[in-house]
Amino acid sequence: MTALTPVLTRFWDEPQSWTLATYLRHDGYVGLRRALAMSPDEVIALVKQAGLRGRGGAGFPTGTKWSFIPQGDSGAGAKPHYLVINADESEPGTCKDIPLMLAAPHFVIEGAIIAAYAIRARHAFIYVRGEVASVLRRLQVAVAEAYAAGYLGTDIGGSGVDLDLVVHAGAGAYICGEETALLDSLEGRRGQPRLRPPFPAEAGLYACPTVVNNVETIASVPPIMVNGAAWFAAMGTERSPGFTLYSLSGHVTRPGQYEAPLGITLRELLDYAGGVRAGHELKFWTPGGSSTPMLTAEHLDVPLDYEGVAAVGSMLGTKALQIFDETTCVVRAVRRWTQFYAHESCGKCTPCREGTYWLVQLFEALETGTAGSDDVQKLLDIADTMLGKSFCALGDGAASPIVSSVEHFRDEYLAHIDGGCPFDPRASMLQAPPTLASRRKLAPFHPKTGEFASAHGERGGV
Repeated sequence: MTALTPVLTRFWDEPQSWTLATYLRHDGYVGLRRALAMSPDEVIALVKQAGLRGRGGAGFPTGTKWSFIPQGDSGAGAKPHYLVINADESEPGTCKDIPLMLAAPHFVIEGAIIAAYAIRARHAFIYVRGEVASVLRRLQVAVAEAYAAGYLGTDIGGSGVDLDLVVHAGAGAYICGEETALLDSLEGRRGQPRLRPPFPAEAGLYACPTVVNNVETIASVPPIMVNGAAWFAAMGTERSPGFTLYSLSGHVTRPGQYEAPLGITLRELLDYAGGVRAGHELKFWTPGGSSTPMLTAEHLDVPLDYEGVAAVGSMLGTKALQIFDETTCVVRAVRRWTQFYAHESCGKCTPCREGTYWLVQLFEALETGTAGSDDVQKLLDIADTMLGKSFCALGDGAASPIVSSVEHFRDEYLAHIDGGCPFDPRASMLQAPPTLASRRKLAPFHPKTGEFASAHGERGGV
């Protein structure tokens, strides 16, 4: 199947699509009634049968994740179970969860109730980026509607099931998109990744069994309950079934959210989006946000599912398709991403904390025409010290676009060394690179002053 499949997006264009009244006209809370007529184990089995995989990046099977929660004694002395919905969407290029929560928040609320019932949780949390006040207000109003209608609170629908749902505003840290850092932040601590094991299913929020799911993952549950596992599995591919949201941004004629079966290609999505902007051609793109290895025009026909993208050396991630045409300097683009990761590093582990800092210094030298002949290799060496060696995936995410961009566009990096950025009309005016001795600490060079700044700034010596 290659046609678009509007499920979560099917009524986004209706007036006041976010209200309970609109949602009820589109099978709203029908899936919840069906779930409550089943046992929790039957709900988990149905989600497993559908093959729903996490939409937050890793693609782990959702039903399997739910089944990790211990289902034993729930009497006196047993630890409570928690459901946490990760709405801390901060990955550069990722922009699917925020519009989903703005346009149809009740998908998320109904999915949260079903998931909480399945894992036997009485409390659920939606952890939202603190900067998106509009989403916080929209969710809070929708949650209030659900409480008033009897879908939240005690004895939901006369079933004897209780659930309280809290909308929690984060403080705007990218690291809190990592599930264990999110849990620390939710508990009131500084958001930093935890050592695993134990995993959240064993000791998560407040050291209790916890499931952490992405917004889109949870929102996909009600349609499965309404239409059945076979309906969902009929879309997509055998190992990556179902529909999903692809976010197209950048140099594309009609950017936006395109809901399609997993396995569609970028070529097909670009046809729906009107192609790359008029008069230009595709140069490179990211399949899942800035933390995934970039691809080029030769990958236009790669199936956009978990296995297809992995087969060409990248990751599907959050399906954030950033499109860049031939006017883009790849070094400058990767430099901006690197600056973001350096700023957002929590500082807990040395490879990420120090690696991202020194990567920024090298990119500064590359873009100002002051890099040495061995600086491209230095980029790769630092990236290698981060890949697979950082405490969480932020280090991998910072290194991946560097390694892939050098692989595909090494000549462009070398051009920055030979004569400055070829996309900068001032490139020929840049001063010659300093000697190795004068820049051995990779201090950023300021052409206006002719001086080198401190290599360490606030970080102190090495």
